[in-house]
Amino acid sequence: MLIADAHLDLAMNALNYNRNLELPVSEIRAAEGGGTGTVSFPAMRKGKVALCAATLFARTARPERGQSGGASREISHAQAQGQLAYYRVLEAQGKMRIMRSADDLQTHLADWEARGAEAPVGAVVAMEGADPIVSPEQAAEWYESGLRALSLAHYGVSAYAHGTGADGGLTELGKPLLREMERLGIVLDVTHLSDRSFWEALDAYGGHVHASHSNCRALAPGVRQIDDDQIRALAERGGVVGAALDSEMLMPDWKPKMRASIDDVVHHIDRVCQIAGSSEHAGIGSDLDGGFGRERIPRGIDTIADLPKIVHRLQERGYSEQDAENVAYGNWLRFFTNAWS
Repeated sequence: MLIADAHLDLAMNALNYNRNLELPVSEIRAAEGGGTGTVSFPAMRKGKVALCAATLFARTARPERGQSGGASREISHAQAQGQLAYYRVLEAQGKMRIMRSADDLQTHLADWEARGAEAPVGAVVAMEGADPIVSPEQAAEWYESGLRALSLAHYGVSAYAHGTGADGGLTELGKPLLREMERLGIVLDVTHLSDRSFWEALDAYGGHVHASHSNCRALAPGVRQIDDDQIRALAERGGVVGAALDSEMLMPDWKPKMRASIDDVVHHIDRVCQIAGSSEHAGIGSDLDGGFGRERIPRGIDTIADLPKIVHRLQERGYSEQDAENVAYGNWLRFFTNAWS
């Protein structure tokens, strides 16, 4: 069974940590003197991760709020352009296929069904935190460059919205950017939005919405997770919630050095399914190597090649083959196909 992962910081890891993602994970770890990375292209192919959302991540610093990042949004823009260049050269070499349309998705899926892991890894280019977009009008340039999904903020405050840990809603630039995103067909990712920003964004934006890597606040309390009302609102809009594999986001009583279990991941996926009323709104958005490594992922998972274990555990819990396929990749395939049709 194929896997789709809705959130991987591939370019950040390659450029910021100088990781050659074409090597096996074991060699990357050895090169880092015992590193804890979990993602590489060989590992993705081994786990049949045929499709992912590959991020552009370049925050702008706000020292007054303790936020690190580029010294200006122009610098963040240039950093994100460098990350995009990484994906483009991989595409030119036939190692990655960037998804720009519904037809691209169908062609890519057919290629994987025919050639399996010999086919390129498929990537939806997504931006985590919108600071690299220096004005709402510039969103069109990013769309032409391949950007297809966008979250407005990360931790703290961006130029467009309040994010995780910040109190407030959209900024004065937030609604103009959302209008431009809707016009262009850029999907809105509500992950990391503050509660107020979440609801204001859903009111202001009429396009397709999802939560690429968000878990259930009812099971792991904290503002980084989303609550049941938010899950319900996303399902009503046809959205999908991707389960993230950071133990801090999976456990109600997490402390440093504690690791969740695969069952914890399944509990979050199951809750989304129960709230939505079907298996059609839950998926995987692992966030593996998203600022953490093997030390904070669930026990039983060593690299991204182990993501199928989550799907197998769902089946052991009584989920049908169709339900398991929905969570593994079918829901993300349908979501992006609908968004781009």
